Amino acid sequence: MNRLQQDDRSVLLRDLSEMGSSGIAENEKADTFRQTFYPVAEHSRAFDPDVALVVGSRGSGKSELFRAVVSEKLLPAIARVNGGQLGRLMPQQIDWVAGHPLEKQRDFPDMSGLRRYLSEHQSDPDASVDLWRAYLLRVLKGNLDLNGFRSRDLFEVEGADVEAIARSFGGLRDEPVLALDRLDRALEDSGRWIIVGYDELDVIGGYDWPSMVQSIHGLVSFWANNVRRWKRIRPKIFLRTDLFRRHAQSFGADLIKLAANRAEITWSDRNLYAMLVKRLANTSEALRSYCEDANVQFVQDPDLARIPSIKKSSDARPLIERIAGQYMGANLKKGRTFAWLLTHIRDGNGHAMPRALVRLFEKAASQELERPLATRNRLLDPRSLRRALDDVSEEHVITVNTHELPWLPGVKDRLSGAGVPMPRREAERLLGHRWGESWNTRSKARPPADNASELVTQLTEIGVFRVRSDGRIDVPDLFMAGLGLSRKGGVRKR
Repeated sequence: MNRLQQDDRSVLLRDLSEMGSSGIAENEKADTFRQTFYPVAEHSRAFDPDVALVVGSRGSGKSELFRAVVSEKLLPAIARVNGGQLGRLMPQQIDWVAGHPLEKQRDFPDMSGLRRYLSEHQSDPDASVDLWRAYLLRVLKGNLDLNGFRSRDLFEVEGADVEAIARSFGGLRDEPVLALDRLDRALEDSGRWIIVGYDELDVIGGYDWPSMVQSIHGLVSFWANNVRRWKRIRPKIFLRTDLFRRHAQSFGADLIKLAANRAEITWSDRNLYAMLVKRLANTSEALRSYCEDANVQFVQDPDLARIPSIKKSSDARPLIERIAGQYMGANLKKGRTFAWLLTHIRDGNGHAMPRALVRLFEKAASQELERPLATRNRLLDPRSLRRALDDVSEEHVITVNTHELPWLPGVKDRLSGAGVPMPRREAERLLGHRWGESWNTRSKARPPADNASELVTQLTEIGVFRVRSDGRIDVPDLFMAGLGLSRKGGVRKR
């Protein structure tokens, strides 16, 4: 293998540092999304019309799947690549539409408007159910036969005016269900489906946890009551794993109906590395050549660009070791790089997610551009990877408290400077400090718990904490630096 020249290294590092859009599907430009999207065969079941509920942890790629089929219309390409049952469903006959978030944000109420509406109608268990039905009609307006509708106000008022939409819907009596029944029959006669996708449900209501739960409960109840009525109008509800587990009992039979045939989005080590290699190879010709020099083979797809032929995770090992070396130090004592990468981005539940892996490489490449440390033919030095891990942790915490856990800054404020592992009682004492105060300086966010003990349990369920065999509370590296914590007995980073 030829020795890597400095100019070549700089080009490769620059490309590597820019291979993603912060590792977030929503930020990916339309012209590059197809090149970076990796069609995981095990995720294909999520596209089956009979699967109403898709469950996955934060960062598992639920939004990426949603965008792939709703916005980018990639279902035929995914079926072509992965085949199986998905291919037999004739994906060309399936139309995907967004039920939430809507393409035009103004067509849905903002957080304060929705909170106000749900708060004022807490005593009416059907309020949130009817609201989702009303917005479904608006989403499907172009497909509906509106003959017999006594009023078209439902479709003419502004989407943010939730009260006006609720009033308009309330005056329609049986017309909505009749129109949806007619659409379902027409779809069945033509052999087509319409799948309505719901994503980013955990941000509805903003920092108001009860409003978010009430809204999701209404959506689940609506579809649980209609999923058997309509054969060709189908829901696809993308829900965070911790929300599903936490509310499985309180949502009762409604959620059980939808969950009986759910799909769960998880990532094997093989798929994580295949996703990473696909991003590398489709970022630039220089990185593609670099991958091929490590004996990675690719299949060229007309829609999804270069797809790596990685049958098992070890197939990616030669490339990873070419990039960052075999060991995280001078020898095996510091660990094997190939294993270290995934081990250190796992959350407390043992899950490693694509976003964190992509950002780890991007951040390490930026470190190398600013302060070159790598030697021989490597692009990345172990020291750059370790420093990058802290950057990824800090960014990860900011991302989740902005989009999903607005109360997490309060956890950081109360734990910052502490060392882990720590006794559970100590974690509860720290988190219980100033319990009644706001947990976010920018909002009135509150944690979804009544006391510090419940919060520790909640943090464990969502993977921010993990419990050691001796009962002590530990924090995975993915959250360590972001929460301002240190590991007791740890070695200072160079």
